[in-house]
Amino acid sequence: MNDHPWGRIADDGTVFVRLPDGGEHKVGQWAAGDPAAGIAYYQRRYLDLLVEADLSLERIAGGLASPDQTAAVASRLRAAVSDPSCVGDLAALGRKVDELDHAALKRRTTMAGEKALAKASAAKNRVQIADEAEKLAKSTQWKATGERFRELLEDWKKLPRFDKSAEQEQWERFSRSRTVFDKARKAHFAQLDEQRAEGVRIKEGLIRRAKDLSSSKEWGPTSRAYRELMDEWKASPRAPRELDNKLWAEFRAAQDVFFNARNEVDAERNAGELVNLEKKEALIKEAEAILPVKDHRAARRALRSVLDRWEEIGFVPRNKRPALEKRLRAVESKINKSERDHWKRSDPAGRALAEATVSSFSQAVAKLEKQRELALSADDDKKAADLAAAIASKQPLLAAAQSALDGYAE
Repeated sequence: MNDHPWGRIADDGTVFVRLPDGGEHKVGQWAAGDPAAGIAYYQRRYLDLLVEADLSLERIAGGLASPDQTAAVASRLRAAVSDPSCVGDLAALGRKVDELDHAALKRRTTMAGEKALAKASAAKNRVQIADEAEKLAKSTQWKATGERFRELLEDWKKLPRFDKSAEQEQWERFSRSRTVFDKARKAHFAQLDEQRAEGVRIKEGLIRRAKDLSSSKEWGPTSRAYRELMDEWKASPRAPRELDNKLWAEFRAAQDVFFNARNEVDAERNAGELVNLEKKEALIKEAEAILPVKDHRAARRALRSVLDRWEEIGFVPRNKRPALEKRLRAVESKINKSERDHWKRSDPAGRALAEATVSSFSQAVAKLEKQRELALSADDDKKAADLAAAIASKQPLLAAAQSALDGYAE
């Protein structure tokens, strides 16, 4: 008999393995030769099982095997321990099998928790998608909202499936919101198409009216009519983009016919206005040479001559007109002032009033001075000081009245 720590081969070639409880179990028959080779053969069987157990432990620890796959390996190995056909430490192999069962259970528990979390997360995400869809349902940002609905749909498709009934409820919310938005968008663009068709009709009518006006020579009224047409164009609905651009080009072309003709006339008129500008500038210089006014009658005659010739000259460029008129008014204003000053100096009623005013202030000052002398004689310094102050306040008034009187001619 050939013994081994974990088994033996009897003389008749029967191979036994030692059980953990001390007994033996027949595992096979070896009649092929050297008993040591037979023990080694059956031991390799054991080692193969042990390696399979270790590999299964590594795979489930690394997430490469499922709990069911690991449990299946454990079941097979446990059967090999219960009804062995190998030679080896069956107790150690049994402990490996227990480790596999424990690892499979642990992984199953972990996966169940992960599944529960994934289920809760997916349910939450579906609710969030449905909530956002309901908020977007009434949006009028058609392009951006349409793109967002497509993104939400892709997000929905990526979520794992768990609870069909709960998912169906949220899907109905999402689908209903998307339908509301799509209907509103279609209605909007249908209305927009109607508005654009109306815009084409209105703008074609404006083009016909613009062409009818293009040959007019009534520059002012027709220019106003074109401004009114432009206002109507701006207020009209837009046509489809490419057609709108084409209609606008036709509209502008009709206006250009009129305005180009008007510009030619304006160019001729402007040339004449520049000549008129030179003439009026010469008259302004002649008018300004009247100043300063020495004889208001001669100055008035000279200005009247300038004004008569001024009226005979036609228009000047509009942007030059205010400055010219301002210079002419300045000359006229100074001549007017000279005439008023002359009248004032020769007005008898005014001179009489000025003389009366001077007399009144002179008498008042003389009276105060006499009272002050009496106060000084009586050594009443306070009263004398008050009277001096009163005299001082009257002096500027007397001086002003005298100056006004001096302004009148003798």
